[in-house]
Amino acid sequence: MTQAPAAPEAVRRRHDREIVALAVPAFGALVAEPLFVMADSAIVGHLGTAQLAGLGIASALLTTAVSVFVFLAYATTAAVARRVGAGDLPAAIRQGMDGIWLALLLGVAVIAVALPTAPALVDLFGASAAAAPQAVTYLRISVLGIPAMLAVLAATGVLRGLQDTKTPLYVAVGGFIANGLLNVLLVYGCDLGIAGSAWGTVLAQCAMAVVYLAVVVRGARRHGASLRPDAAGIRACAQAGVPLLARTLSLKAITIIATAVAARLGDADIAAHQIVLSLWSLLSFALDAIAIAGQAIIGRYLGAGDPQGARDACRRMVQWGFVSGIVLGLLVVVARPVFVPLFTSDAAVQDAALPALIVIALAQPICGIVYVLDGVLMGAGDGPYLAWAMLITLAVFAPAALLVPTLGGALTALWVAMTLMMTVRLITLWLRSRSGRWIVTGATR
Repeated sequence: MTQAPAAPEAVRRRHDREIVALAVPAFGALVAEPLFVMADSAIVGHLGTAQLAGLGIASALLTTAVSVFVFLAYATTAAVARRVGAGDLPAAIRQGMDGIWLALLLGVAVIAVALPTAPALVDLFGASAAAAPQAVTYLRISVLGIPAMLAVLAATGVLRGLQDTKTPLYVAVGGFIANGLLNVLLVYGCDLGIAGSAWGTVLAQCAMAVVYLAVVVRGARRHGASLRPDAAGIRACAQAGVPLLARTLSLKAITIIATAVAARLGDADIAAHQIVLSLWSLLSFALDAIAIAGQAIIGRYLGAGDPQGARDACRRMVQWGFVSGIVLGLLVVVARPVFVPLFTSDAAVQDAALPALIVIALAQPICGIVYVLDGVLMGAGDGPYLAWAMLITLAVFAPAALLVPTLGGALTALWVAMTLMMTVRLITLWLRSRSGRWIVTGATR
């Protein structure tokens, strides 16, 4: 961050209120999303092993497809927040509608690709003869909900840009409850099996999309913003999303490499890796909530032409991220002996996981700063830099991770490599934040 006088206490308190008001509901919405898969797993698991295995394969494919397009939320948040800061709400909502139209178009494209290729995609996972038909059934039905899922991402970005994270929380909780009820009704009440679970999830996702669209449409009518698709606006949204897509794909590559390396270390190590990775993901949700607040707050300040406000907010959020990381790290250390036995009673798996958890506990303060700065630069619309920074991070991580089994390292060494990855991200993001080059004011970047 560029050097500036410390913000007065009143300014820090104002930033604290903004951060809490946006981050707490955002955290609730983030946690609600993976609960969809957990609810489906709990319900389908009672149908049989083949059905649960099929759900696991199909869910992995669907989660990957949706996460690749997470830029719909990130880019829309930043663009809308800038317009809000500039005091142009009609243009902010118009910008958000362009993102929603792009989401619907991408969703239709995904359906066109996934429906005919579903069996081949399932085969890539090496599914058994019993699990493969279950996975194909679930995938072909669930993919029909992709346009709604992507529209939810874009609409979430619109509301975050409008400084509203409470509505996404309410919709996420309502969607989770509806998903659970529909799954039970269709799977057991209507005896539809795994197809019932898929249809229940699709219906819940469509209902969420309808609620979001109703909120956005109401805002558009109130402010006189057009709802029609605008080719130039949709194209601009797509162009803004390309760098963030590259960033996301680089992150996915890191996760895939880490899992592949863990698999080469042995069955106990890959099992322990999944336990550690699940906790890492949970911790990331907590820290990402501050990053989401950062996207909305920074975009608003820059749109309002207030670079000093953006610097002060960035500085305060970094402090929040660092302290949150320390707290989460301490919680991991304290909960470590209880957490691992929840997943396995295998002594070999526990022995592999416990020291790796110490590593991720130590890494949390680094992660806290990384997530915040990532959100700050997203809010500033600094996507191209984020893309290059992640490519550099991937280039450093890949050889370090691949050397772990070659040098006789164990799972702990792999998670040291993951911490190295986060450290590289910290360096690249910190240098950018200090340079001040991300500070570009105005309604558009």
